[in-house]
Amino acid sequence: MADKSLARLAELTPRQIVVELDRYIVGQADAKKAVAIALRNRWRRQRAPENLRDEIAPNNIILIGPTGVGKTEIARRLAKLAGAPFVKVEASKFTEVGYVGRDVESMVRDLVENAIAMVRSEREADVEDLANERVDERILDLLLPKSTEVKVAEHMMEANATAAREAAAESMTPDPEGVFVVSASGSVSQERDDTLDRYNRTRDKLRQLLKDGQLDDREVEVEVNQPAPAMFDMLVPQGAPEGMENFSDALKDMLPTRTKKRTVKVSEARRILIDEEFEKLIELDDVTQDALERVQSLGIIFLDEIDKVAGERGPRSSGPDVSREGVQRDLLPIVEGSNVQTKYGLVKTDHVLFIAAGAFHVSKPSDLIPELQGRFPIRVELQALTEQDFVRIMTEPENALTKQYAALVEADGATLEFTADGIEAIASIAASVNDRMENIGARRLHTVMTTLLEEDLFNLPDSGSDSIRIDGEVVRERLKVIAEDEDLRKYIL
Repeated sequence: MADKSLARLAELTPRQIVVELDRYIVGQADAKKAVAIALRNRWRRQRAPENLRDEIAPNNIILIGPTGVGKTEIARRLAKLAGAPFVKVEASKFTEVGYVGRDVESMVRDLVENAIAMVRSEREADVEDLANERVDERILDLLLPKSTEVKVAEHMMEANATAAREAAAESMTPDPEGVFVVSASGSVSQERDDTLDRYNRTRDKLRQLLKDGQLDDREVEVEVNQPAPAMFDMLVPQGAPEGMENFSDALKDMLPTRTKKRTVKVSEARRILIDEEFEKLIELDDVTQDALERVQSLGIIFLDEIDKVAGERGPRSSGPDVSREGVQRDLLPIVEGSNVQTKYGLVKTDHVLFIAAGAFHVSKPSDLIPELQGRFPIRVELQALTEQDFVRIMTEPENALTKQYAALVEADGATLEFTADGIEAIASIAASVNDRMENIGARRLHTVMTTLLEEDLFNLPDSGSDSIRIDGEVVRERLKVIAEDEDLRKYIL
């Protein structure tokens, strides 16, 4: 529930949030501080008196800085840390009403879909053990179908149990064993018990083999639901109003569910059956209600490339700029707070946190329309990454690039080792290329590393399990052409 997410926020002070962000993002202390305060304020608002709670607006932020310095990563890690619904959209995808493109309300609908998936995943984790137990029993039924004798024996046992309960209710005295045999002689009853014992012993053995994974390659026949005809999806064109999508779903629900039998391996049958059990155990209405609450109180929308819809204020030129201010005016009601119709119901955006980002190379934040500027009161400028930052990026974060490539190489049975001077050489070349060409920030490290390790990754696993050692000399030798050639576009994007 949304209360769980708020409880998680209560345990995170702004300082702790910054420490968590430091595990994945190097530098940018000002930006981390700003988003940490904004996140903490979500919890503080919930603690405020009710008459003030709705009046407290979210601290919407504009992150200003070149590409590849961590703007998107800060917002993504922040949302993951808070367990909040998150969606990243590019402002350049939206166009003014009347032009070709997506309408701005689609970002809220995407946020709701993400929230539904998040809550559903949490609910599935809560009932996973029970669902797996049920799936095991269903697979055992497929592997060891009940014979007629077993079914008769079970029926007789149920009849005996019913008779015993009725006798107890009427204060009748049962036989010494407390069992009333219904229409069965002693020999028949013993034979019935033996049949059930054999069946249960066999089933227990199969259950253990199933848990050990020894039956995963056995084939079983399962019934699967057939998807709805594609014709219904064709009824809803791209960009159609929300009501059209609901109409299509209603038509699908009116049709009877069609099933077909498939012969699949036990491992595949488990995947099919677990989804069916989750459908039975999870109440979709509760998931939807919880997701909508999270969107309205904790949702985060990361609006990238906001500078692309900001143009010089003044006389408008015809052409591509004609729709920029229109997009801003369409964004304004969403950021201010409005009701957006989704397939799951109305969503209020009054307390959704918007984090906008842009390089602002050509335009500047003041080129946005004044009303939209006022909805982003906090502006943080991120610093361009230096050579020393590149060294830290490759060594400090938990998902550092050197650790990622080492894991890839280890998958082929080899080991990859970077020396300190090797990392410094990589950082130096990446910073040099960024200076001489377009500065794409930390993304340059990916292109440099790919070029550096291209031969090693190509030759694995044929080259054996020898250790690959990358030092400064190896880096300079392999990237010598790139470091010296002026026409770098031949080698690196």
